[in-house]
Amino acid sequence: MEGEIKAEFEKNGFILDNEEEILNKCLTFCINYKLNPSDLVSSWDVYSLNRKLKDLVVQNVEMEGFLSHLQNEQKEAVVKQEADLHFYSSKDVDMILNDDEENFKDAILSTPPGKNAKPYSDPFDSALYSNGNGYSSEKPSRLVTPFGRRTDKFVARFNFNNLPDTENGDEKDAGMDSEDDVIKRVKPLKRFSLVVNGDGPEPGCRFMYDRIEDRFNALDNRIRRRAASLFSSGIYEEPSDPSVASGRSIFAVGMICCEEEGRLNDKSIMLQSSIEHSGGQRVRLDLQKVNQFSVFPGQIVGVEGNNPSGYCLIASKLVDSVPLSANNVEDLHPAKRPALDQDIQLVDSSSPEKEISVLIASGPFTTTDNLYFEPLSELLAYARKKQPQLLILLGPFVDSEHPEVKKGTADRSFDEIFHIEIIRRVQDYVEHMGSNARVILVPSTRDANHDFVFPQPAFDIHPPELKHQNDLVLFVWFAQIKSLPNPGIFEANQVRVGCCTVDILKQLSGEELSRNPKDGSPPSDRMSRLASHILNQQRQLQHENIPESSFYPLYPPAEDVPLDFSLSPKALHIASPPPDILILPSDMKYFIKVLTLGGTTEGEEQRKCICINPGRLAKGEGGGTFAELDYGGSPDRMNASIWSI
Repeated sequence: MEGEIKAEFEKNGFILDNEEEILNKCLTFCINYKLNPSDLVSSWDVYSLNRKLKDLVVQNVEMEGFLSHLQNEQKEAVVKQEADLHFYSSKDVDMILNDDEENFKDAILSTPPGKNAKPYSDPFDSALYSNGNGYSSEKPSRLVTPFGRRTDKFVARFNFNNLPDTENGDEKDAGMDSEDDVIKRVKPLKRFSLVVNGDGPEPGCRFMYDRIEDRFNALDNRIRRRAASLFSSGIYEEPSDPSVASGRSIFAVGMICCEEEGRLNDKSIMLQSSIEHSGGQRVRLDLQKVNQFSVFPGQIVGVEGNNPSGYCLIASKLVDSVPLSANNVEDLHPAKRPALDQDIQLVDSSSPEKEISVLIASGPFTTTDNLYFEPLSELLAYARKKQPQLLILLGPFVDSEHPEVKKGTADRSFDEIFHIEIIRRVQDYVEHMGSNARVILVPSTRDANHDFVFPQPAFDIHPPELKHQNDLVLFVWFAQIKSLPNPGIFEANQVRVGCCTVDILKQLSGEELSRNPKDGSPPSDRMSRLASHILNQQRQLQHENIPESSFYPLYPPAEDVPLDFSLSPKALHIASPPPDILILPSDMKYFIKVLTLGGTTEGEEQRKCICINPGRLAKGEGGGTFAELDYGGSPDRMNASIWSI
């Protein structure tokens, strides 16, 4: 049989470095795992591609890693037959038998050097525990990765603390000594409500059927509704046609456009009004007299100014937001008050207080040098320790920009990677945390295993084999693990949360044209200003239940955004009231900002929204950042941190 193994290697172009010893080990592999020489060489071919071995020399030093690869293949074959089967490592047994908190922490959050001066402890065992069920990536034993070389596990990069730290007091620690080992590690979570907005497209929907007419009508409707909102506020007059020559000052509403291809500049700004007011014509917009502004293509604005020639509208004032407090309830017709009262009663004083603890992380969830998903394992281990009520994971999960995905060298399909490396780890996490833990998944247009369209339907995370599972497994899938469309809105404990995985902040940053105040006042914070563009136009019309804000106000969209106007038109809208928390993951630097909405006119109320960019959980070959938030009902009652992993 050794001769057959050697012949098979040579047939596939491989050269044996230490022939006798390698053939002896390969013979043992064939006997132990019931492989024929052809299957063995095929597995080596996959292993060498995953390890990115440049030459075709089979080296004896790789045999130990190859053994772990074969073991994982055998485990996955068993897993496919028995989905409920659990695998345990020696560290699992030690944690169960020994009441040692330090050993438990080391098993999850640290990788100390072992004997014989190994720079990294057995990574397979570490990943296996973090995964819980043992559905680990095919990470060879004793393999050092750049992610594993990091010295600091979790480092706080940013803190926003307005609440006293009562979670780590002596009373909590003292009460843990009398509990058994399992309860000691998993404290019961508070129950909370979770309501998901259903305006997004459904999984399996048809897309790429939008027409030019659909796009034009969608843009014109945005302009028309904004004009109606500004006029109904009672502050501004009825919009006029900005393309008509007039010596008097007028008020016009339209969309900012760029006259030519390329980035917006002060000489190429155009204003496109609605069909109702100007037949959809464009006119040049001059902002030289405006003290401060921030505009981008696709933004709907109100303009006060005059057009003496008919070719250029000279602006004296730019209105980019709609007053929140315009038209009080007392001014409504009596027939309209009952419907509004039904909405107001949602904030009745008898309702539970808004409180939520959440961890927020955005993909990629694995480093660029492998598909081991080590950062995700570390995040879930941290979540097991901190025990948040909600864990929000935002795509990409199987990143189409990952080198192995782009080259097609992965030995599994994208769906298999997603379900084995992501879903099964998350399932094990909620089983470990208990029935009150919740996880929300939001896809990304960069997900290789999902529809490339925006707005994007939710993941279909419920495999067909679940139909034959018991009620407990079904509860875990359907009640504890939720998938939202992209963008999506949900309410947790009456805390309204909006999220969008398209990098709108980076795209707005590349298209925005702004001017700082000329009077010497300090300039506005740039990241807050970019995030405010999503919400500062928020207001709901009295006579039409139509939301005004958009998760993606930029038009034309960026080249990598497959925007489809015909797909669920309401999916991009942010319905009133504005969210308490807005999650906008971006490649730009992480931040946590408190945005102030309203207050631009005298007597207008102000509302606050927390905007969070958690950063990316994995950056290159190292770890990235994620966000932790304890929200007590308002920005004045919250603790927020950005953690580096």
